[in-house]
Amino acid sequence: MLGGAVPALLFVAAALGLIWLTGGRRRRWRLRSIVLSVILSALITAALVYYTENIWQPFPDALPAPVIALIGVGVLGLVLLVPRVRHSTWPVRPLAVVISTVVLLAAANGVNIYYGQFPTLGALLGAPVDDELPAGVLPPSDQSTPPAHGDVAQLTIPGSFAARPAMIYLPPVYLVRNSPPLPVLILFAGQPGSPRDWFASGDLADRMDAFAAADHGFAPIVVVPDVLGSALDNPLCMDSRLGKVGTYLDHDVPQWIEHHLRVDGHWAVGGASNGGTCSLQTALRQPKLFPTFLDIAGQDEPTLGTREQTVAATFGGDEAAFRAQNPLDELATHHYPGLAAMLTTSDQDDVYGPQAQRVRQALEAAGVSVQFRVLPGRHGWMSFGPALSQALPWLVTRMGGTR
Repeated sequence: MLGGAVPALLFVAAALGLIWLTGGRRRRWRLRSIVLSVILSALITAALVYYTENIWQPFPDALPAPVIALIGVGVLGLVLLVPRVRHSTWPVRPLAVVISTVVLLAAANGVNIYYGQFPTLGALLGAPVDDELPAGVLPPSDQSTPPAHGDVAQLTIPGSFAARPAMIYLPPVYLVRNSPPLPVLILFAGQPGSPRDWFASGDLADRMDAFAAADHGFAPIVVVPDVLGSALDNPLCMDSRLGKVGTYLDHDVPQWIEHHLRVDGHWAVGGASNGGTCSLQTALRQPKLFPTFLDIAGQDEPTLGTREQTVAATFGGDEAAFRAQNPLDELATHHYPGLAAMLTTSDQDDVYGPQAQRVRQALEAAGVSVQFRVLPGRHGWMSFGPALSQALPWLVTRMGGTR
């Protein structure tokens, strides 16, 4: 869905379909219809964008111009359908519906390509990822030698926050009889999203398997807990009126890991986009538990849009309560000499790139050891996954090194 012949053919079919949808009438009326359809599509698109960004607000960021253009193409395909059907007879009418649907699908997949969200149809439909066990099952550790691949488990981590099931990667060496305790990397996905995104969109299992293959099956255990509650919610990774996510991550999740998995004392936390912001917040709350963190394309503060909106929703307008949990405010008043961070951003990310620079400056001023990397690409899973792969050697070295 992100590359190759299928998306290219879909775009070609959509372009030809738009041309075909403009036909069926005399030339003068066809030109007038096209102009009116384009104007109407632009107005509808503008209304949809305004509603999304200012009323619905499922996420705090403005829609990028390429995404708005793709939405406009999809709307145009629907608008052109009306006169084409009106001035046609059977069997042209059902064909017009099919072609309009193709245009809409091509536009939707264009948005998908922009963000890199669903690399396959299976990822879109929520199909199990490779090596995923049935929900609620942990694999036995009874093999004599590490297998070629680790296992993926989906388990519920109960606690003070109503979280969806977590996703867990267990490296090949974990599956061996009498395997040693392993370090733990806790990762957070972005918003909108779910823990499964790291596996379906970020290829986490394949990336960890590749790392483990170079070291006799050794890699950290990776736990991806839910920090949202649902795909479009955003409780901002803190204890507030929106939920006790901070308590869940600082206490409930670590306690569950210690009781259910064979782990050592080397822990790190990380995440992408909203999850990157959450990794920063979590590391600052618990620097002894998480002395190492990875912030991939995170924000410079947790936000629901504006500071005023965020403070009102989280603390009923109490600015001091928000500042007490806001990372840059914490960094301005505290020192973190034992903390190490890797920040990554993308060279085409004009929104989060400057924010990453501000976070970098604040961390360094607070005594944090910072690694900073700029990767090619946009803000999306096509850069988030590679950022994790590039960070793994540094993370594992910080977590005790290879075995």
